[in-house]
Amino acid sequence: MMYASAQRCVILQDAKQSATNRGSGDVITKTTSRDTLTDEVITIPVVIHVLYNTDQQNISNQQILSQIDVLNKDYRRQNSDAKNTPEIFKKVAADTKIVFCLAKVDPDGKYTTGIIRKYTKETSFLNDDGMKFSKTGGDEAWDAGKYLNIWVCNLSGNTLGYAVLPGSPAERDGVVIKYSAFGNTGTVAAPYNKGRTATHEIGHWLGLRHLWGDADCGDDGIADTPQQQTGNTGCTGFPHLSSCSVNSYGDMFMNFMDFSDDACMNMFTQGQKNEMRSLFALGNSKNSFLNAAVCDSNNAQSGSLPTENPSDSLLISTYPNPFTNTISISSKSAINITGKVVKLYAVTGQLYISKKIESSKTTLQVDNLPSGIYFLKIEGGKKPLVYKLIK
Repeated sequence: MMYASAQRCVILQDAKQSATNRGSGDVITKTTSRDTLTDEVITIPVVIHVLYNTDQQNISNQQILSQIDVLNKDYRRQNSDAKNTPEIFKKVAADTKIVFCLAKVDPDGKYTTGIIRKYTKETSFLNDDGMKFSKTGGDEAWDAGKYLNIWVCNLSGNTLGYAVLPGSPAERDGVVIKYSAFGNTGTVAAPYNKGRTATHEIGHWLGLRHLWGDADCGDDGIADTPQQQTGNTGCTGFPHLSSCSVNSYGDMFMNFMDFSDDACMNMFTQGQKNEMRSLFALGNSKNSFLNAAVCDSNNAQSGSLPTENPSDSLLISTYPNPFTNTISISSKSAINITGKVVKLYAVTGQLYISKKIESSKTTLQVDNLPSGIYFLKIEGGKKPLVYKLIK
Protein backbone atom coordinates (compact mmCIF):
# COMPACT_ATOMS: atom_id res chain seq x y z
CA MET A 1 0.00 0.00 0.00
CA MET A 2 1.22 3.47 -0.80
CA TYR A 3 0.03 6.20 1.51
CA ALA A 4 -0.47 9.43 -0.38
CA SER A 5 -1.29 11.39 2.76
CA ALA A 6 -1.05 10.85 6.48
CA GLN A 7 -4.55 12.23 6.90
CA ARG A 8 -6.71 11.21 3.98
CA CYS A 9 -6.36 7.55 3.04
CA VAL A 10 -8.50 5.47 0.70
CA ILE A 11 -8.29 1.87 -0.44
CA LEU A 12 -9.72 1.36 -3.87
CA GLN A 13 -10.45 -2.31 -4.38
CA ASP A 14 -11.33 -3.77 -7.74
CA ALA A 15 -12.52 -7.33 -8.35
CA LYS A 16 -8.94 -8.51 -7.80
CA GLN A 17 -8.72 -6.39 -4.65
CA SER A 18 -5.68 -4.40 -5.68
CA ALA A 19 -5.22 -1.33 -3.49
CA THR A 20 -4.46 2.37 -3.70
CA ASN A 21 -4.88 4.70 -0.73
CA ARG A 22 -6.47 7.94 0.54
CA GLY A 23 -6.37 9.05 4.05
CA SER A 24 -47.92 -1.62 1.80
CA GLY A 25 -49.52 -4.12 -0.73
CA ASP A 26 -48.87 -1.89 -3.67
CA VAL A 27 -48.65 -3.36 -7.13
CA ILE A 28 -45.58 -2.14 -8.98
CA THR A 29 -45.35 -2.48 -12.71
CA LYS A 30 -42.33 -4.37 -13.95
CA THR A 31 -39.44 -2.34 -15.30
CA THR A 32 -36.67 -3.33 -17.67
CA SER A 33 -33.13 -2.10 -17.92
CA ARG A 34 -32.85 1.26 -19.62
CA ASP A 35 -30.26 3.86 -20.45
CA THR A 36 -29.90 7.17 -18.66
CA LEU A 37 -31.88 10.10 -20.02
CA THR A 38 -30.46 13.49 -20.93
CA ASP A 39 -30.34 15.69 -17.82
CA GLU A 40 -31.88 12.92 -15.68
CA VAL A 41 -31.25 13.42 -11.99
CA ILE A 42 -29.95 10.07 -10.78
CA THR A 43 -31.00 9.10 -7.24
CA ILE A 44 -28.74 6.83 -5.19
CA PRO A 45 -30.36 5.13 -2.16
CA VAL A 46 -28.04 5.02 0.85
CA VAL A 47 -27.89 2.76 3.89
CA ILE A 48 -25.71 3.89 6.81
CA HIS A 49 -24.16 1.16 8.98
CA VAL A 50 -23.15 2.86 12.26
CA LEU A 51 -20.73 0.65 14.18
CA TYR A 52 -19.95 1.92 17.64
CA ASN A 53 -17.91 0.87 20.64
CA THR A 54 -18.45 4.10 22.62
CA ASP A 55 -21.36 6.52 22.88
CA GLN A 56 -19.38 9.11 20.94
CA GLN A 57 -18.99 6.76 18.00
CA ASN A 58 -22.79 6.21 17.93
CA ILE A 59 -23.34 9.39 15.96
CA SER A 60 -26.72 11.13 15.95
CA ASN A 61 -29.36 11.08 13.23
CA GLN A 62 -28.72 14.82 12.87
CA GLN A 63 -25.09 14.17 12.02
CA ILE A 64 -26.06 11.53 9.48
CA LEU A 65 -28.64 13.82 7.86
CA SER A 66 -26.05 16.59 7.67
CA GLN A 67 -23.86 14.33 5.55
CA ILE A 68 -26.69 13.51 3.14
CA ASP A 69 -27.30 17.26 2.83
CA VAL A 70 -23.62 17.91 2.08
CA LEU A 71 -23.55 15.21 -0.57
CA ASN A 72 -26.64 16.55 -2.31
CA LYS A 73 -25.26 20.07 -2.36
CA ASP A 74 -21.76 19.06 -3.47
CA TYR A 75 -22.93 16.75 -6.26
CA ARG A 76 -25.49 19.32 -7.54
CA ARG A 77 -23.04 22.23 -7.19
CA GLN A 78 -25.37 23.92 -4.73
CA ASN A 79 -22.67 24.12 -2.07
CA SER A 80 -22.34 27.66 -0.70
CA ASP A 81 -18.56 27.65 -1.24
CA ALA A 82 -18.90 27.00 -4.98
CA LYS A 83 -18.33 30.75 -5.27
CA ASN A 84 -14.74 30.15 -4.17
CA THR A 85 -13.86 28.23 -7.34
CA PRO A 86 -11.33 30.31 -9.30
CA GLU A 87 -12.93 31.94 -12.36
CA ILE A 88 -10.82 29.94 -14.81
CA PHE A 89 -12.03 26.64 -13.30
CA LYS A 90 -15.69 27.75 -13.04
CA LYS A 91 -15.83 27.21 -16.80
CA VAL A 92 -15.60 23.44 -16.31
CA ALA A 93 -17.29 23.14 -12.88
CA ALA A 94 -20.27 20.76 -13.00
CA ASP A 95 -23.63 19.92 -11.52
CA THR A 96 -23.35 16.13 -11.72
CA LYS A 97 -27.14 15.71 -11.40
CA ILE A 98 -26.63 12.91 -8.90
CA VAL A 99 -28.46 12.97 -5.55
CA PHE A 100 -28.56 10.76 -2.47
CA CYS A 101 -31.39 9.68 -0.14
CA LEU A 102 -31.64 7.46 2.90
CA ALA A 103 -33.34 4.20 1.92
CA LYS A 104 -36.93 3.73 3.08
CA VAL A 105 -37.31 0.08 2.03
CA ASP A 106 -34.92 -2.64 3.19
CA PRO A 107 -33.91 -5.72 1.15
CA ASP A 108 -36.90 -7.66 2.60
CA GLY A 109 -39.37 -4.99 1.46
CA LYS A 110 -39.90 -3.66 4.99
CA TYR A 111 -39.80 -0.02 6.07
CA THR A 112 -36.43 1.30 7.22
CA THR A 113 -34.92 4.60 8.24
CA GLY A 114 -31.85 3.77 6.18
CA ILE A 115 -29.77 3.81 9.38
CA ILE A 116 -28.48 0.65 11.09
CA ARG A 117 -26.91 0.95 14.52
CA LYS A 118 -24.82 -1.91 15.86
CA TYR A 119 -22.59 -2.19 18.90
CA THR A 120 -19.19 -3.69 18.19
CA LYS A 121 -16.53 -5.01 20.54
CA GLU A 122 -13.92 -3.63 18.18
CA THR A 123 -12.48 -0.37 19.48
CA SER A 124 -11.30 0.49 15.97
CA PHE A 125 -11.07 -1.01 12.50
CA LEU A 126 -8.21 -1.32 10.07
CA ASN A 127 -8.80 -0.51 6.40
CA ASP A 128 -9.17 -4.23 5.66
CA ASP A 129 -12.99 -4.50 5.36
CA GLY A 130 -13.48 -5.97 8.84
CA MET A 131 -16.37 -3.58 9.42
CA LYS A 132 -18.28 -5.20 6.54
CA PHE A 133 -18.76 -8.61 8.19
CA SER A 134 -20.46 -9.64 11.46
CA LYS A 135 -17.82 -12.25 12.20
CA THR A 136 -15.22 -9.49 12.48
CA GLY A 137 -17.37 -7.05 14.47
CA GLY A 138 -19.05 -5.35 11.51
CA ASP A 139 -22.29 -5.48 9.58
CA GLU A 140 -23.09 -7.08 6.22
CA ALA A 141 -23.70 -5.01 3.11
CA TRP A 142 -27.17 -4.63 1.65
CA ASP A 143 -27.79 -5.40 -2.04
CA ALA A 144 -25.06 -3.48 -3.82
CA GLY A 145 -27.21 -3.23 -6.95
CA LYS A 146 -29.79 -1.10 -5.11
CA TYR A 147 -27.99 0.58 -2.22
CA LEU A 148 -24.84 2.54 -1.58
CA ASN A 149 -23.53 1.02 1.64
CA ILE A 150 -21.71 3.45 3.93
CA TRP A 151 -20.04 2.11 7.06
CA VAL A 152 -19.39 4.75 9.73
CA CYS A 153 -16.99 3.55 12.40
CA ASN A 154 -13.76 4.30 14.21
CA LEU A 155 -10.97 3.79 11.71
CA SER A 156 -7.54 3.31 13.20
CA GLY A 157 -4.74 5.82 12.88
CA ASN A 158 -5.16 8.82 10.61
CA THR A 159 -7.35 7.05 8.08
CA LEU A 160 -10.43 9.15 7.32
CA GLY A 161 -12.11 6.83 4.84
CA TYR A 162 -11.82 4.48 1.91
CA ALA A 163 -13.92 3.19 -0.98
CA VAL A 164 -14.07 0.35 -3.45
CA LEU A 165 -13.85 0.71 -7.20
CA PRO A 166 -16.78 -0.14 -9.50
CA GLY A 167 -16.89 -3.87 -10.15
CA SER A 168 -15.76 -4.90 -6.66
CA PRO A 169 -17.29 -7.92 -4.89
CA ALA A 170 -20.85 -7.11 -3.78
CA GLU A 171 -20.22 -8.08 -0.15
CA ARG A 172 -17.47 -5.44 0.03
CA ASP A 173 -19.13 -2.78 -2.11
CA GLY A 174 -19.43 0.68 -0.62
CA VAL A 175 -17.64 3.38 1.34
CA VAL A 176 -16.14 3.51 4.84
CA ILE A 177 -15.87 6.82 6.74
CA LYS A 178 -14.42 7.62 10.16
CA TYR A 179 -17.15 8.79 12.55
CA SER A 180 -15.29 12.05 13.25
CA ALA A 181 -15.19 12.96 9.55
CA PHE A 182 -18.82 12.17 8.67
CA GLY A 183 -21.17 15.12 8.18
CA ASN A 184 -20.66 18.65 9.42
CA THR A 185 -22.00 18.56 12.97
CA GLY A 186 -21.75 16.41 16.11
CA THR A 187 -18.47 14.53 16.55
CA VAL A 188 -16.68 15.93 13.49
CA ALA A 189 -13.18 17.30 13.97
CA ALA A 190 -11.50 20.07 11.98
CA PRO A 191 -10.14 20.36 9.36
CA TYR A 192 -12.26 17.42 8.11
CA ASN A 193 -15.54 18.74 9.51
CA LYS A 194 -17.55 19.72 6.44
CA GLY A 195 -18.47 16.26 5.10
CA ARG A 196 -16.05 16.31 2.18
CA THR A 197 -14.42 12.98 3.06
CA ALA A 198 -17.65 11.23 2.01
CA THR A 199 -17.92 13.43 -1.08
CA HIS A 200 -14.39 12.35 -2.05
CA GLU A 201 -14.79 8.66 -1.27
CA ILE A 202 -18.10 8.37 -3.10
CA GLY A 203 -16.30 9.95 -6.04
CA HIS A 204 -14.00 6.91 -5.99
CA TRP A 205 -17.04 4.60 -5.66
CA LEU A 206 -18.29 6.27 -8.82
CA GLY A 207 -15.06 5.57 -10.66
CA LEU A 208 -13.00 8.73 -10.16
CA ARG A 209 -9.28 8.64 -9.46
CA HIS A 210 -7.11 11.16 -7.67
CA LEU A 211 -6.22 14.09 -9.90
CA TRP A 212 -2.57 13.04 -10.16
CA GLY A 213 -3.40 9.39 -10.85
CA ASP A 214 -1.42 8.31 -7.76
CA ALA A 215 1.83 8.82 -9.65
CA ASP A 216 4.38 11.60 -9.83
CA CYS A 217 2.95 13.96 -12.47
CA GLY A 218 0.43 11.24 -13.26
CA ASP A 219 -2.99 11.53 -14.84
CA ASP A 220 -6.56 10.74 -13.73
CA GLY A 221 -7.78 10.11 -17.27
CA ILE A 222 -10.07 13.16 -17.19
CA ALA A 223 -9.31 15.79 -19.83
CA ASP A 224 -10.47 18.89 -17.93
CA THR A 225 -8.55 18.25 -14.69
CA PRO A 226 -5.04 19.71 -15.07
CA GLN A 227 -1.99 17.57 -14.48
CA GLN A 228 -0.34 18.02 -11.12
CA GLN A 229 2.64 16.53 -9.39
CA THR A 230 0.92 15.05 -6.35
CA GLY A 231 -1.91 15.63 -3.89
CA ASN A 232 -2.36 18.94 -2.10
CA THR A 233 -2.98 19.20 1.63
CA GLY A 234 -4.19 22.05 3.80
CA CYS A 235 -5.59 25.11 2.04
CA THR A 236 -3.39 25.99 -0.89
CA GLY A 237 -3.48 29.48 -2.39
CA PHE A 238 -4.38 30.05 -6.04
CA PRO A 239 -2.52 29.61 -8.26
CA HIS A 240 -0.47 26.67 -7.03
CA LEU A 241 2.15 25.60 -9.53
CA SER A 242 4.38 22.56 -9.72
CA SER A 243 6.94 21.23 -12.17
CA CYS A 244 4.06 19.40 -13.89
CA SER A 245 1.80 22.42 -14.37
CA VAL A 246 0.74 22.85 -17.99
CA ASN A 247 -0.25 26.51 -17.62
CA SER A 248 -0.18 29.43 -15.22
CA TYR A 249 -3.35 28.26 -13.40
CA GLY A 250 -1.63 25.25 -11.89
CA ASP A 251 -3.34 22.68 -9.69
CA MET A 252 -7.10 22.27 -9.31
CA PHE A 253 -6.55 21.84 -5.59
CA MET A 254 -10.17 22.79 -4.82
CA ASN A 255 -11.41 19.68 -6.65
CA PHE A 256 -13.16 17.11 -4.45
CA MET A 257 -10.69 14.46 -5.67
CA ASP A 258 -7.63 16.22 -4.24
CA PHE A 259 -6.48 15.99 -0.61
CA SER A 260 -7.17 19.58 0.45
CA ASP A 261 -8.88 20.41 3.73
CA ASP A 262 -12.68 20.24 3.64
CA ALA A 263 -13.04 24.03 3.68
CA CYS A 264 -10.99 24.31 0.48
CA MET A 265 -12.82 21.70 -1.64
CA ASN A 266 -15.74 22.92 -3.76
CA MET A 267 -16.04 21.35 -7.24
CA PHE A 268 -16.27 18.47 -9.69
CA THR A 269 -15.62 19.03 -13.40
CA GLN A 270 -17.72 18.27 -16.47
CA GLY A 271 -15.32 15.45 -17.31
CA GLN A 272 -15.67 13.94 -13.86
CA LYS A 273 -19.47 14.27 -14.15
CA ASN A 274 -19.44 12.36 -17.42
CA GLU A 275 -17.18 9.66 -15.96
CA MET A 276 -19.44 9.10 -12.94
CA ARG A 277 -22.71 9.16 -14.89
CA SER A 278 -21.33 6.72 -17.44
CA LEU A 279 -21.49 3.97 -14.80
CA PHE A 280 -25.31 4.18 -14.88
CA ALA A 281 -25.53 3.72 -18.65
CA LEU A 282 -27.15 0.59 -20.07
CA GLY A 283 -24.83 -2.37 -19.55
CA ASN A 284 -22.57 -0.66 -17.03
CA SER A 285 -21.95 -1.59 -13.40
CA LYS A 286 -24.42 0.75 -11.68
CA ASN A 287 -27.24 0.70 -14.25
CA SER A 288 -29.47 -1.21 -11.79
CA PHE A 289 -29.72 1.93 -9.64
CA LEU A 290 -31.93 3.54 -12.29
CA ASN A 291 -34.68 1.08 -11.36
CA ALA A 292 -34.15 1.19 -7.60
CA ALA A 293 -37.37 2.26 -5.81
CA VAL A 294 -36.21 1.91 -2.22
CA CYS A 295 -36.25 5.61 -1.37
CA ASP A 296 -40.05 5.72 -1.53
CA SER A 297 -41.66 4.59 1.74
CA ASN A 298 -44.91 3.93 -0.14
CA ASN A 299 -43.22 0.79 -1.45
CA ALA A 300 -42.55 -0.60 2.04
CA GLN A 301 -44.76 -3.33 3.41
CA SER A 302 -44.64 -6.30 5.78
CA GLY A 303 -43.15 -8.69 3.24
CA SER A 304 -41.34 -8.72 -0.06
CA LEU A 305 -42.38 -6.34 -2.81
CA PRO A 306 -45.11 -8.02 -4.93
CA THR A 307 -44.97 -8.61 -8.64
CA GLU A 308 -47.23 -6.98 -11.20
CA ASN A 309 -50.86 -8.13 -11.44
CA PRO A 310 -51.48 -8.03 -15.23
CA SER A 311 -55.28 -8.26 -15.00
CA ASP A 312 -55.39 -5.14 -12.81
CA SER A 313 -52.73 -3.11 -14.61
CA LEU A 314 -54.42 -3.60 -17.98
CA LEU A 315 -57.58 -1.88 -16.76
CA ILE A 316 -55.87 1.50 -16.47
CA SER A 317 -53.22 2.98 -18.79
CA THR A 318 -50.66 5.68 -18.02
CA TYR A 319 -48.69 7.34 -20.80
CA PRO A 320 -46.33 8.50 -22.15
CA ASN A 321 -43.35 6.99 -20.40
CA PRO A 322 -40.94 8.70 -20.41
CA PHE A 323 -43.08 11.84 -20.11
CA THR A 324 -42.26 15.49 -20.76
CA ASN A 325 -45.10 17.95 -20.15
CA THR A 326 -48.14 15.79 -19.40
CA ILE A 327 -49.13 12.40 -18.00
CA SER A 328 -52.41 10.82 -19.13
CA ILE A 329 -54.38 8.25 -17.12
CA SER A 330 -57.20 6.52 -18.98
CA SER A 331 -59.46 3.48 -19.06
CA LYS A 332 -61.82 2.12 -21.72
CA SER A 333 -64.51 1.90 -19.04
CA ALA A 334 -65.12 4.96 -16.87
CA ILE A 335 -66.31 2.79 -13.99
CA ASN A 336 -62.77 1.42 -13.62
CA ILE A 337 -61.27 4.82 -12.92
CA THR A 338 -63.74 7.56 -11.90
CA GLY A 339 -63.79 8.41 -8.22
CA LYS A 340 -60.28 7.11 -7.65
CA VAL A 341 -57.43 9.40 -6.57
CA VAL A 342 -54.20 9.73 -8.48
CA LYS A 343 -51.04 10.81 -6.66
CA LEU A 344 -47.63 11.58 -8.11
CA TYR A 345 -44.55 11.16 -5.93
CA ALA A 346 -40.87 11.80 -6.45
CA VAL A 347 -38.61 8.84 -5.83
CA THR A 348 -37.67 10.47 -2.51
CA GLY A 349 -41.32 10.20 -1.35
CA GLN A 350 -42.25 13.87 -1.88
CA LEU A 351 -45.88 14.24 -3.00
CA TYR A 352 -46.25 16.56 -5.98
CA ILE A 353 -49.83 15.98 -7.18
CA SER A 354 -53.02 14.57 -5.62
CA LYS A 355 -56.14 14.69 -7.82
CA LYS A 356 -59.53 13.01 -7.93
CA ILE A 357 -60.27 11.31 -11.25
CA GLU A 358 -63.59 12.57 -12.67
CA SER A 359 -63.73 10.90 -16.11
CA SER A 360 -62.35 8.03 -18.16
CA LYS A 361 -59.30 10.15 -19.06
CA THR A 362 -57.35 12.52 -16.84
CA THR A 363 -54.32 14.60 -17.79
CA LEU A 364 -51.72 15.83 -15.31
CA GLN A 365 -49.68 18.92 -16.20
CA VAL A 366 -46.11 18.16 -15.16
CA ASP A 367 -43.92 20.46 -17.29
CA ASN A 368 -42.57 22.17 -14.15
CA LEU A 369 -41.17 18.96 -12.63
CA PRO A 370 -37.41 18.26 -12.76
CA SER A 371 -36.04 15.28 -14.66
CA GLY A 372 -35.96 12.06 -12.68
CA ILE A 373 -37.95 9.02 -11.53
CA TYR A 374 -41.55 9.33 -10.28
CA PHE A 375 -44.26 7.04 -8.91
CA LEU A 376 -47.86 7.47 -10.00
CA LYS A 377 -50.19 5.87 -7.48
CA ILE A 378 -53.90 5.25 -8.11
CA GLU A 379 -55.91 4.70 -4.93
CA GLY A 380 -59.53 3.74 -4.34
CA GLY A 381 -59.71 0.17 -5.61
CA LYS A 382 -59.25 -3.12 -3.82
CA LYS A 383 -55.54 -2.39 -3.89
CA PRO A 384 -53.58 0.60 -5.13
CA LEU A 385 -51.75 0.55 -8.45
CA VAL A 386 -48.28 2.02 -8.71
CA TYR A 387 -46.60 2.92 -11.98
CA LYS A 388 -42.97 3.92 -12.26
CA LEU A 389 -42.52 6.83 -14.66
CA ILE A 390 -39.50 8.71 -15.96
CA LYS A 391 -39.07 12.30 -17.00
